[in-house]
Amino acid sequence: MDGTVLVADDDRTIRTVLTQALTRAGCRVHATSSLTTLMRWIAEGRGDVVISDVMMPDGNGLEMLPKIQEDRPGMPVIVISAQNTIMTAIKANEAGAYDYLPKPFDLPDLMKRTARALDASGTKAPRSDKTEDAQDELPLVGKTPVMQALYTLMARVMNTDIPVLLTGESGTGKTAISRTIHDFSDRRTLPFVTVTALDLQDIEGPARVLARVKGGTLLIEEIADFDIQAQARLVRMMDAPGDHVPRFIATSLVDLASRLENGALRQDLYYRLDGATLNVPALRERVDDIDLLATHFLAKSKGSGAVTRKLRADAAKLIHNYSWPGNVRQLENAMRRLGLSARSDEIARSEVEAVLGNQPDLDPILTGGTSTEKLSSSVERHLRRYFDLHGGSLPPAGIYTRILREFEQPLIEISLEATGGNQAKCAELLGINRNTLRKKITDLDIRVTRRRKLM
Repeated sequence: MDGTVLVADDDRTIRTVLTQALTRAGCRVHATSSLTTLMRWIAEGRGDVVISDVMMPDGNGLEMLPKIQEDRPGMPVIVISAQNTIMTAIKANEAGAYDYLPKPFDLPDLMKRTARALDASGTKAPRSDKTEDAQDELPLVGKTPVMQALYTLMARVMNTDIPVLLTGESGTGKTAISRTIHDFSDRRTLPFVTVTALDLQDIEGPARVLARVKGGTLLIEEIADFDIQAQARLVRMMDAPGDHVPRFIATSLVDLASRLENGALRQDLYYRLDGATLNVPALRERVDDIDLLATHFLAKSKGSGAVTRKLRADAAKLIHNYSWPGNVRQLENAMRRLGLSARSDEIARSEVEAVLGNQPDLDPILTGGTSTEKLSSSVERHLRRYFDLHGGSLPPAGIYTRILREFEQPLIEISLEATGGNQAKCAELLGINRNTLRKKITDLDIRVTRRRKLM
């Protein structure tokens, strides 16, 4: 790489790491913990690319983007932020950021993006649109890598006119994502209209739909459910939408490729809708978001003037370990019921069991039931269920480390409890070095407390 990179971050470690990595790659680097200093460098004509944090001691990095574009039109700015919500991604995109990465970021990935930014330096046109003040209530919740990737894609297509195809299982939030794309786009003041196969049963259906949407956003829910005749009317609607062209978004929970092969889906319709495809992950692909979502939904269920309820530790663990075949929708409904029916401000495990007991896939192991099967058989059963939940697809990459971590953490926690928190005895019990145990306790974020030994 060749060029000068300006780095602004209040974290000294990040500044050091980026300075060293970029210097080794052949760049010249100026690093600061102050936005004021960064803006002075930019005004003086220094730098070819900016890498900036959002929350800085002397201001907000996103709010500086319009000024940077004014002073140095076309200067690429890569935004990095620990405030990794959908709103950060949207604001970064609409403020004219060249790229956005949530923290913690992958250094090689950031280096590749910086190289592309250096190549594009001076060629990116500034944006004129501005983000309105964001709502306090986030439309989407999730901090896992798959959700961060989805946020970035959503921000990129937000203000384009290309059709969007949202794929994913039932209950993953495809409709909510469609609504978010509309609500934060340039069409936010125009209608958001949902069309189903029933709306296109007769020949006048398309005209009625277009009259309702008036150039806003048209959501076509479950495109695979439309018969061939309704699909033909959709094609004609997209080809001749009239004076006010709407934004088309379609959703599907089935594999459309198989529908194309057997003739159940028109090719011309598919290629018209497939402008940008966003895959919405199932909840099992974003397990680390479960606790965050549960807390969010409990807060939403709070009545007027009521105290927000919270889950006890054992209840939260049951929620985290449950497979949630109905995805986010099932989790939200369960939390809503718990928020309304719980007997106290702290929700007990037994109350969670009562709510989940009437739903599919409640494993007796999770509810405290007994089992005489061998440990290996129990593990195999859980692993097979995990694979089966992905249908015909493979689980996300990295399953070896993920499964070992799921097994290792409770093993160490229970062993520590059995030895009263004595790490020397625990290490001996496990048959590992004491330093190894300490490292695992730190890496797995295990809380060590002195407890009475188990009998």
